[in-house]
Amino acid sequence: MRVMFTKRFAKQYEKTPIKVKNAFDQRLELFLKDKNHPLLNNHALIGKLQNYRSINVTGDWRALFREFEGGELVFFEFIGTHSQLYN
Repeated sequence: MRVMFTKRFAKQYEKTPIKVKNAFDQRLELFLKDKNHPLLNNHALIGKLQNYRSINVTGDWRALFREFEGGELVFFEFIGTHSQLYN
């Protein structure tokens, strides 16, 4: 699996608190080993974000991504709190 990050994700990531950055880095390692690990709560989204999937970073923070090439290519596009992403 190849993982890429959009410019938007990189900008959002830079603005996140250091604890959240560390949590995302740990969750990304877990994602690379098993993208369906229960801690990630990897799930498809509906509505205006229906082409995206979400993983839990912390209690309130999420990272949104899209899969291509049958899941072999993953683009992380957003990181933020639940209210930032879903409102």
